[in-house]
Amino acid sequence: MKRKRKGGIIPQILMILLVVVILFPLYFMSVNSFKTHEEYVNNMIGLPHAFTVQNYVEAFEGKPFGQWFLNSMLLTIAAVLVTGILALLAGYAFAKMKFRGQKALFRVIVPLMSVPPVVMIIPQFQIIKIFGLVNTRVSVIIIYVGIMLPMTIYLMRNFMKTVPDSLLDAAKIDGCGRLKALTAIMMPLSIPALITSSLVNIVWVWNELLISLVFLQREELRTLMVGITLFKGRFTLDIPVIMAGLVIATVPIVVIYIFAQKYLVEGMLAGSVKE
Repeated sequence: MKRKRKGGIIPQILMILLVVVILFPLYFMSVNSFKTHEEYVNNMIGLPHAFTVQNYVEAFEGKPFGQWFLNSMLLTIAAVLVTGILALLAGYAFAKMKFRGQKALFRVIVPLMSVPPVVMIIPQFQIIKIFGLVNTRVSVIIIYVGIMLPMTIYLMRNFMKTVPDSLLDAAKIDGCGRLKALTAIMMPLSIPALITSSLVNIVWVWNELLISLVFLQREELRTLMVGITLFKGRFTLDIPVIMAGLVIATVPIVVIYIFAQKYLVEGMLAGSVKE
């Protein structure tokens, strides 16, 4: 009995420590965004004696914060939506259709998930420059989609593998073509996997810095993360103002996760099938 209790306490302690490690940066960021600079210097960890929203006011003053936010929203929605549509079609083809070179093509796509985006920056820039798309949102959306597609296709294909072929056979008998079977059967069943992959992609696009910094050099095209980075350089000593900007950038992602969390675990386990 003692061993069983001891074995149960240790994992609980480790989980508590893990939660503290994960939540502490959010606590530090949120609390210090409501402090004055003097109070931050004297008390970095504790709660503020008097909450102030002046840091949020200063974060918006003299900077196109709203435009940066809108740019990030447009890029995120467009890139994630296009990626989801293409991955749904490709996943269906890899999971439920037979064509020449199917396995070879899938084996080429899978390793692309491990290629760091930074190593492709120079060739991507040269290609985008040739097509005259530098400083356009289209160029960044194309790059984002190309980077996110391998992982999303892999997840969608593995999820669709778990759907019984008998469902598609019954639909075929009832007169459903491949497109109708995709929209009426596979798409509704794939919602958990779509939401999970979209959540991962949303977080990545929203927080991405390097690609948007290189390809969107005009002030009116900058994303929120690029703006906050430059903002940090201008206000290096005023950490509470920087914390306020980061809180604003974090809130949309947290809200999305709160409303979509019930699909997350189901979607993450969806692709656990054996070949």
